[in-house]
Amino acid sequence: MTRILGIDPGSQRTGVGIVDVDTTGRPRHVFHAPLLLLGEGEFPQRLRRLLDQLGEILDTYRPDEVAIEKVFMARNPDSALKLGQARGAALCAAVLRDLPVHEYAAKEVKLAVVGTGGADKAQIQHMVGMMLGLQGKLQADAADALAVAITHAHVRSTAQRLGISTTQAWGRK
Repeated sequence: MTRILGIDPGSQRTGVGIVDVDTTGRPRHVFHAPLLLLGEGEFPQRLRRLLDQLGEILDTYRPDEVAIEKVFMARNPDSALKLGQARGAALCAAVLRDLPVHEYAAKEVKLAVVGTGGADKAQIQHMVGMMLGLQGKLQADAADALAVAITHAHVRSTAQRLGISTTQAWGRK
């Protein structure tokens, strides 16, 4: 069994989702939540809160690997910069614990989970819920994080079957 933490970074809310993956590549839900960062003072304090909360999750659930969504270029440069900084804080939380980190673009995650790179949030939420047997509507950021973890579970399972690296298995990297 391999435990994967998926992260959907955000400067206001970061989604986290954890799945356990068996030897066949089938994911099983362990945990998911949105980490709310607003109301925590200035932006540097929000980054600290993100680093601390992710650290607690990493220490509690002890994942074997981390998968994180890559930053996309937003229309607003300030928003893109803040998103990149939040992503950096999330990466630091993982690498400080010597965990391997795998990165996936949003379109790659949508393609892996829904079957099309242009899927919307509702489709992601629905498919993640179906794949993991979860009832009720999932919070969007947490669903995205679970989708990132599921994507990595699929990629790593395929790579293991083929005897290649995850980078080679997902040729779009």
